[in-house]
Amino acid sequence: MTGAWALLGAVAVVAVIALVLRARDGRVRVAERAEARVSLPGPVRDLLDAGTPVTLVQLSTAFCANCRQTRVVLEDLARRVEGVRHVELDVTDLPEVAADLGVLRAPTTLALTPSGVELVRVGGVPKPDALIAALRPHLPGPIG
Repeated sequence: MTGAWALLGAVAVVAVIALVLRARDGRVRVAERAEARVSLPGPVRDLLDAGTPVTLVQLSTAFCANCRQTRVVLEDLARRVEGVRHVELDVTDLPEVAADLGVLRAPTTLALTPSGVELVRVGGVPKPDALIAALRPHLPGPIG
């Protein structure tokens, strides 16, 4: 009987963890302080464009199941919203880049200004409406 209670307890713990992870997936976190990173990794800095107000940098890995879905969401958003550009960086062979940015999962999306200021961070597949709402103050015109 003790084994059954242990099994039931383990299932309950796993269920709670799954619910917490699901709730956090795709959540848009607005940066607390808008300041440029002192040492933005070179591969990320090279992706920024001085003429684009917001660059969505998608950090992916070769074995990421949700990266394709994230790519579709971000490419669509960049196509529809003026002032937004999407780029993808595969960090499979660049673990130091992920570590420098504090990225613990793939996909992670960073919204960066041309000077490297992190505006928004999303772990998992972004929710388009929440991402647009968070980026709205940093975009040049109305969002259609």
